[in-house]
Amino acid sequence: MPAAEESTQTTEPPTELRFAYVAGVTPGKWIRRWEERMPDVPLHAFMSDDGEQLSVLRDGSADLSFVRLPVDKEGLNVIPLYEEQPVVVAPKGHEISVFEEVALEDLSEENFLDVEEMGGPDMALQVVASGAGLAILPMSVARHLNNKQTVMRLLTGAPGTQIGLAWLAGTDSPVIEEFIGIVRGRTAQSSRQPSAQQEKPKKAPKPDRRGGGAKKPAVAQRYAPNPDKGRGKGSRKKGKR
Repeated sequence: MPAAEESTQTTEPPTELRFAYVAGVTPGKWIRRWEERMPDVPLHAFMSDDGEQLSVLRDGSADLSFVRLPVDKEGLNVIPLYEEQPVVVAPKGHEISVFEEVALEDLSEENFLDVEEMGGPDMALQVVASGAGLAILPMSVARHLNNKQTVMRLLTGAPGTQIGLAWLAGTDSPVIEEFIGIVRGRTAQSSRQPSAQQEKPKKAPKPDRRGGGAKKPAVAQRYAPNPDKGRGKGSRKKGKR
């Protein structure tokens, strides 16, 4: 009988894994790698709003969540993954459309919308399309929403956002560790390292070309233009005609 019990225990169905991700994250490559490496463990993915990126962990809807940092890390393990490139979004036909990129300091006379106060990126872009102001978003989010009545351009002089991977502290399992390893680029043959250890995120794909390592003014860090600086055209780059 003990042998039969042991046999029953070893033939239990495989554990599934569920993860959530915020808009702008494209998990396709991780899903493909998972299916290649762990074909017997079902993987379920769903998109969550920024406001739900942690609640899906705490209510048990997801085992892991790709989140937009910063977040409240209490009771969580969080590892930063990569930085997102910021863009400025304006109504179609706005003067920024003739440039490849725009400096934040050159937009000091523009009205910037608070994306959170607008009810999130989707609603904010609708307000931008009406001509009521500009918005600053991660490029991945602006591309995902793809509002045809707006135009976006790379923005320099503004801090980028970060994407991280979060899961509840104390819920580490071989399945969760395997997924974290895939996201980190760990091969099937490589040795595992404790995933809860913090690591530096990858650099943004397009850094500020204007140089000047001086710390940005606090107002710029809040994604708002600096009213004390003029609208120098020298830092805007013309696009190809």
